[in-house]
Amino acid sequence: MVVIGLGRFGSSLAAELVRRGSEVLALDSRPNVVQRHADELTHTAVADSTDPESLRQLGVHQFKRAVVAIGTELEASILTTSLLADFGIPHIWAKATSRQHGRILERVGAHHVVLPEHEMGERVAHLVNGRMLDYIELAEHYALVKTHAPAEAVGNTLGELKLRSKYGVTVVGIKRPGEDFTYATAETTVGQQDTLIVAGTTTQVEAFAERT
Repeated sequence: MVVIGLGRFGSSLAAELVRRGSEVLALDSRPNVVQRHADELTHTAVADSTDPESLRQLGVHQFKRAVVAIGTELEASILTTSLLADFGIPHIWAKATSRQHGRILERVGAHHVVLPEHEMGERVAHLVNGRMLDYIELAEHYALVKTHAPAEAVGNTLGELKLRSKYGVTVVGIKRPGEDFTYATAETTVGQQDTLIVAGTTTQVEAFAERT
């Protein structure tokens, strides 16, 4: 895996990949930044990621996965993503600072666009505003949430509750106090202190969480 850009997002991502056992080549144009992270990452190098020859000399064109974690320098972010696409790298993730930036990155070849600040802000807003314990948007207008079991569900099986027909949501996992999460089935009985993992549209899961 190659990670280009060692700001807060890129350096954190690269360090986590290394911690999980991945070989990571981390690149940045700033020598002081590269030096700061040299000891914790597998391989680091100072490079201009908008220069195709520099990237080729480092073997970037041979990688199967790449992350463009360049933040505020939009031109460098777009040019770098375009070069990686020209190399034919099969999986390119790119950090965007706005939805418009993200659309441009997709047009020049990014397969996956990440908006960390926007997504984190949206996630926290859902948690602060409602009764959810966690919130993950899987796609536009579709989410997975962790929430307490509503009082009306306690003592009943999921099959009896018919939550999909009533509220449009599906319980995909359940956790009892002191136990790990398990898959939910129609025979699963909901307890008073259970935590549920619920999937559905954003509107549906928000409405369901408000019933807890």
